Amino acid sequence: MPILLYGIVATAYAALALHFWHTRWKAGKPQDAAPWERIAILAPLLVHSWLLYQGLFAAAEFRFGFGYALSCMLWLGVLIYWTESLFVKLEGLQPLVLGLAALCAPLPALFPGLVTPAYTHSLPFRLHTVLAMLAYSLFTIAALHAMLMTLVERRLHHRRAGAGTQPGPLAGPLAILPPLLTLESLLFRLIGLGFVLLTLTLATGMFNSEEIFGRPVPFNHKTLFAVVSWFIFALLLAGRRFYGWRGRTALRWTLAGFVTLLLAYVGSRFVVEVILQRAS
Repeated sequence: MPILLYGIVATAYAALALHFWHTRWKAGKPQDAAPWERIAILAPLLVHSWLLYQGLFAAAEFRFGFGYALSCMLWLGVLIYWTESLFVKLEGLQPLVLGLAALCAPLPALFPGLVTPAYTHSLPFRLHTVLAMLAYSLFTIAALHAMLMTLVERRLHHRRAGAGTQPGPLAGPLAILPPLLTLESLLFRLIGLGFVLLTLTLATGMFNSEEIFGRPVPFNHKTLFAVVSWFIFALLLAGRRFYGWRGRTALRWTLAGFVTLLLAYVGSRFVVEVILQRAS
């Protein structure tokens, strides 16, 4: 049954991505989602949410792997798009977000991951792991978003430099993306939410390690990179709030924080594998 539902969710995402590609990207007509289109996106998103809950919280065994990580990341991407589109115009992002969701949503059914030891099946440990996956996913989305903004900004500068001599380079899909200021505002909302999730990840990681081993997470290079990334994003948000950081400065800080966090994640999948290695 879950495999069938995952297939239905992936098919629905793919059909919607194709629909938005034909009506937005191919037609070159920027327009916000109609009410029926919002409902059509919400339906597979709710089923996707239920499937992830069943696999990560309701199942007797707790599994951890890249399938769930990628599925969670694109579930979060669709959720953010759907929520933000209620308040700001995000036309042009639908085919990209929904297309990637169609590829990643069914991965838990195909690659369920390894069963973790019994003591990791507790609700606090599952909550920590899900928070970590969501935090990394959100910063990954933010980094990809920052790179998209960099591409749009460079194309805009190139268009201004060649005005009157050649067609504008923001043709095709780039031409119907939201304005750069809208993309920038969305970027900082992503970073702000990711910062909250990263803070909760560090806190719950220390709590779980304390409960299982009687001491906090060891201060090794993995923990160091995670803490450094926390400070980078904290400084970025403070710079935005008090000094109005934006543009290339914000993009560079975003990518620097993501790379630092990636260094923490690659070595051990953060605190989860630190605990599993110490238990083995």
